[in-house]
Amino acid sequence: MKPDIYIDADACPVRDEVFRVAERLGLTVHVVSNGSRGIRLPEVDWIRRVIVEAGADVADDWIAEHVSAQDVCVTSDIPLASRCLEKGARAISSNGRLWTTDNIGSALAGRAVAEHLRSTGATTRGPAPMQGSDKSRFLSALETECQAAIRAKASPPVALWRPIEW
Repeated sequence: MKPDIYIDADACPVRDEVFRVAERLGLTVHVVSNGSRGIRLPEVDWIRRVIVEAGADVADDWIAEHVSAQDVCVTSDIPLASRCLEKGARAISSNGRLWTTDNIGSALAGRAVAEHLRSTGATTRGPAPMQGSDKSRFLSALETECQAAIRAKASPPVALWRPIEW
């Protein structure tokens, strides 16, 4: 069984890039949104549209509930990326940044600081506009992560130690 790709789709600028990689590798893509915006999707059996009810974090909750350790999640939402990593899944942002257990803590902390500053009336800058190099970096990173997930799923875990038999 191959890994699936989950897209946090409401604000995802790289859906078409995900579809290209998934089609080439034969992966299923779950496009999760709250349905408030009409997202046009190709009508193929390997793309699954998931529409959840409107509300804060409802799509994130659905993804976090369904993603598994061999899957890949495409999201720029830092808390969702953290939840996916906790389940052992791979997470990548739309600009090609890999979310890892090494960098997610500082990203969550930075997000909390920015939220606090906004609550005091300070202006914080949002993400930088998407550049062509971001899409290229995203494609490369997604391909790498999907290939790694496929290899990890295909090969059984290797025992790093054996009990001593007397």
